[in-house]
Amino acid sequence: MRLIIATRNRHKVTELESLLNLPGVRLVCAADLPGAPEVEEDGATFEANALKKAVALARFSGGWALADDSGLAVEALHGAPGVQSARYAGPGARDADNLAKLIAAMAHHTDRRAHFCCVLALADPQGTTHTVAGRCEGTLAVAPRGTGGFGYDPLFVPQGETRTFAEMGAAEKNARSHRGRALAEARRQWAGLLKAI
Repeated sequence: MRLIIATRNRHKVTELESLLNLPGVRLVCAADLPGAPEVEEDGATFEANALKKAVALARFSGGWALADDSGLAVEALHGAPGVQSARYAGPGARDADNLAKLIAAMAHHTDRRAHFCCVLALADPQGTTHTVAGRCEGTLAVAPRGTGGFGYDPLFVPQGETRTFAEMGAAEKNARSHRGRALAEARRQWAGLLKAI
């Protein structure tokens, strides 16, 4: 059996694979499906974007699809970058570009509070959907630290920690992260659904 992961980000697929741990279910990245649609993430919320991607990939593939939309919300920036997290520095921005823009935006702010949010959406080929969410509170370091993870991980220090996500191993990060929490909730709420895939 296979579950289509509605992303072209292989880092996310690797994280999801280890966190979901579904014996007998093969996770397939959208990038590995020839002709898979590029879904524009133009929703106003993480949930809207996740649902749009999951439904589009489920209909295209004729199978179940799982999508996530996640991002970083910074208190001092009124919730930015938010749903624009992956495109914060503009269309086609790389992680390093987004990180540099965030560092510049935070240069004169003393309030370093931030949180990561993740919404997971599961869709079947008929368009029936289910969603769960996870959140991780924390603060922003003044400068990037660590070489692991991706995105804003080198800047984000989860609550109760002194290290950034990028300074942690994958298992440590997954146990604390917004995506890890959303997946834990997915396993709890969707246990029956996931077995039926």
